[in-house]
Amino acid sequence: MMAGSPSLSGSFAAPDLSVKKGEEIADLIDLFSKIQYRAKEVSPRVDAVEKRCLELFGRDYKYSVIHNTNGEVCGHYPRQIVYLEYESTESQRDRFESSVQVTKLQDLVNRSKLARCRGRFVCPVILYNGKHICRSSTLAGWGELYGRTGYNYIFSGGSDDTWTETDEVLEDDNAARNGESQLFDKVRGHDIKLLRYLSVRYICDLMVEKKKVNVTSSEKVDKAQRYADFTLLSVPYPGCEFFKDYKDRDYTADGLVFNWNQDFVDAPLTIPTRFTQNLNIDWSEYQSWDLVVQTQNYLKLLLHIINSDGWGGSRQPPAS
Repeated sequence: MMAGSPSLSGSFAAPDLSVKKGEEIADLIDLFSKIQYRAKEVSPRVDAVEKRCLELFGRDYKYSVIHNTNGEVCGHYPRQIVYLEYESTESQRDRFESSVQVTKLQDLVNRSKLARCRGRFVCPVILYNGKHICRSSTLAGWGELYGRTGYNYIFSGGSDDTWTETDEVLEDDNAARNGESQLFDKVRGHDIKLLRYLSVRYICDLMVEKKKVNVTSSEKVDKAQRYADFTLLSVPYPGCEFFKDYKDRDYTADGLVFNWNQDFVDAPLTIPTRFTQNLNIDWSEYQSWDLVVQTQNYLKLLLHIINSDGWGGSRQPPAS
C-alpha cells in the first residue's frame, strides 16, 4: 500500500472534460457492458481507464492505495484499490498526511477477505462529509469458507495464519460444529475489525434471500449474533437475474415488478422507524412497486441515512 495523490501523464493527463465527458462515459459503459473485469487480465484499454480514475481521484482527494497488481488481494477489484482519506484544497495539493495506519489497513484487508464471498472485502468507495460508504459481497457460507481456507493452507505450505488454530482433525459431529464456530469466529472477527476501523455503523443488506443455502450467508442470519453491534437494515432489492427482464423489455423499467412470491425470496423489509418516519413513503406497499418506484424510494432511504448524524457507513448489494 502506498499513500499519495499522483499526477499522471499521457493521453488522459489533462483532457477538456466539458468536451470529452460524454464521449468517455459512453465508451466506459460500452466497455464494462461487454467485458468482465479481472485484475490479472487487464488490457491496454482497461489500463487507461484505471489511470484516468486515479487522476480524477487526485483532483479532489488525498488517498492511499492498496496494491492488487495481479489480483492477489481480490481478483475482482481494481489493481490499485483507492482508499479516499480526505478532500484536498488547492493549498493542500503538495501536502499529504495520512489519516490511517496504512500497514494496519493492509493487514486487516488481508485477514478479513476470507469472510466475504469471492474475497470481496469491505471496501470504501465513496467519501461524503468524512463518512465512508463501503461496498462488499455478502458473507461467505461454510462451504466457500472451508474450501478457501483449506486451499490457502495447502498452498502456503501449512503456514497460512488465517488457518492456524483451526486445522486440527475433527473426529465427531460436536467437534465439527465447534470447529466451524471457531473458524467463523476468527474470520468474521477480522471482518468486524475492518468494519470498525472504517467507522461503519450501519449495514444495508439488499439480498432478497436471508442466505443462499451452502453458498453464502449474511449478517442478518449470523447465528452467533457477531454483528449485533451494527444496525442492520434489510432492504431486499432484485438481483442481477431479474435485470434480464429489464433488458428484454428494451430497458424499460416502468411497470416492471419483481415477483416476491418466489420460493427463495424470504428476506423481509426491516428498517428502523427513525429512518422511515420522515420520508412520507408507505413501506408496507414495497412489494407492489415497479422497478422505478422501488429504486427511487430505496435511494431516498439511503440518502437520508447517509445525511443523518453519526452515520458511519453502509454495505452495498452482493456483487454478481
